Amino acid sequence: MIQVSGLRKAFGAVQALDGIDLAVAGGTVLGLLGPNGAGKTTAVRVLATLARPDAGSARVAGFDVVREPREVRRSIGLAGQFAAVDPNLTGRENLLLAGRLAHLRPPAARRRAGELLERFGLTDAGRRTAGTYSGGMRRRLDLAAALVAEPLVVFLDEPTTGLDPASRADLWSVVRELVAAGTTVLLTTQYLEEADQLADRIAVIDAGRVVAEGTPAELKSRLAATRLVVQLPTEDAVRTASARLAGIGTGVPAVDPGAQTVVLEVADGPAALTEVVRRLDAAGVAVRGLSLTEPSLDQVFLSLTSRAA
Repeated sequence: MIQVSGLRKAFGAVQALDGIDLAVAGGTVLGLLGPNGAGKTTAVRVLATLARPDAGSARVAGFDVVREPREVRRSIGLAGQFAAVDPNLTGRENLLLAGRLAHLRPPAARRRAGELLERFGLTDAGRRTAGTYSGGMRRRLDLAAALVAEPLVVFLDEPTTGLDPASRADLWSVVRELVAAGTTVLLTTQYLEEADQLADRIAVIDAGRVVAEGTPAELKSRLAATRLVVQLPTEDAVRTASARLAGIGTGVPAVDPGAQTVVLEVADGPAALTEVVRRLDAAGVAVRGLSLTEPSLDQVFLSLTSRAA
């Protein structure tokens, strides 16, 4: 549904996109992650025909973003970082305006506005001006406006930034409903948990380049570092355990005498856990606790970019 090859875009001396390649299958979510200034929003703007690329090619819903911009615009919806609603219009009037801009006939625009107000829990608020809405309500209205024309592809550029957890969860539910109905979604976000929850695939972009791509599980597996934490009763037990557990995992056991723990990074958590128990039992070392922690998307992100999102 989205195909990008060698896309480049510069603003003066700043190379915002430096030859990115992306592919998004229909009815799936691609999460685009990257630090501030990495090129996420520029990529969305190019794909939404709001900026012209300097080089490379991109097709959205089968249409070329340079040669067929009108067809692309008819196929997409866009919700940017800031809610693009008119505060002087009511919620219903904002959706009717979006319908007119999408060339819907008045009866169809009215029907669609009513459906979306109900879907987003804004039926009663639809009679009030958008300027009276909370931040979460404006976000929901903005996303509703992006869906008026029932687009094949929806671009969501950091749609939950600044929202409280409840409002964020509401928008997550909407995204899941869209995908279940066959809509393709490209989502940029600064919340790694959000990408982990929603994205079928994730592309990590840094300095205008895609530095990694895969499913959340595939990206986490790149670290090959499940953490196995052994909690011990005494510092003497820590020293003994550290010696006995050498060779298990991908490196030297990390010892914290103060916390009375030995930490191993292992590729196969369950197998390593069995071996740890066997060795410590043979050495007569008592154990207070054992735990396995899988790599997080935060760790993957930091290892790939060395910057905060």
